[in-house]
Amino acid sequence: MKFIDTHSHLYSSKFDEDRQQVVKNALKLGVETILLPNISSKYTNKMLNLCHLFPKNCFPMIGLHPCYVTKENYETEILHVDSELEKGTYIALGEIGIDLHWDKSNLEIQKVAFEYQIKLAKKYNLPIAVHIRESFNEAFEIIVKHNDDNLNGVFHCFTGDLTQANEIINLGGFYLGIGGVLTFKNSGLAATIQNLPLKHLILETDSPYLSPTPYRGKRNESKYILNIAEKLAEVKNVSLEEIANITTKNSKKLFKLQA
Repeated sequence: MKFIDTHSHLYSSKFDEDRQQVVKNALKLGVETILLPNISSKYTNKMLNLCHLFPKNCFPMIGLHPCYVTKENYETEILHVDSELEKGTYIALGEIGIDLHWDKSNLEIQKVAFEYQIKLAKKYNLPIAVHIRESFNEAFEIIVKHNDDNLNGVFHCFTGDLTQANEIINLGGFYLGIGGVLTFKNSGLAATIQNLPLKHLILETDSPYLSPTPYRGKRNESKYILNIAEKLAEVKNVSLEEIANITTKNSKKLFKLQA
């Protein structure tokens, strides 16, 4: 069985001591592909260096994470995204979106940065990895505004309800990114996922964050995609092999990965 971790920050300092081994451990367990969303220009080189070490397994995205949007730097940061895209080495715009968990005061410039990057995605015909922490309505409104046949992507770390899930599906080109929260006992996500076809789902870890049960509170790793897949198989009452096959197919289609 082969799996794809569609969202993993393995360039994080949390992996400075054993980054290569973490990738190798995932590969041994069948996680053949790991997609790396960027968060700011500070991490671009570390991310690309990892991709150069594992050119057949690790693939980079480029984007300005909403938590790194500030009045002072966002224009410079999105120009960095723009210039990097000209190199043609990226598989998606990500991680981009709206975050209202920490700071609501900069919502308007978050919107500007998000819209700008959506336009870049359409210009370069790339999918987007959307961050929606406590901001589903705000982010969704912007995506609807720009949605057409040339926009697709994933709502990263989806934890919403069935209504929100169906709103995403009805956009036409978007998937739900399912991660460790699915394994949390009281998250309620399993009840939502029970009602959704697998053809709309892809798997992610969001390493080093949101470790699945039984590793909550510890550093997350790409190899734990198997724990998420096992829980999804349980929720959907299908085999682990079916989960692997369908979610891998979905991921390859969205990110235009080679078969």
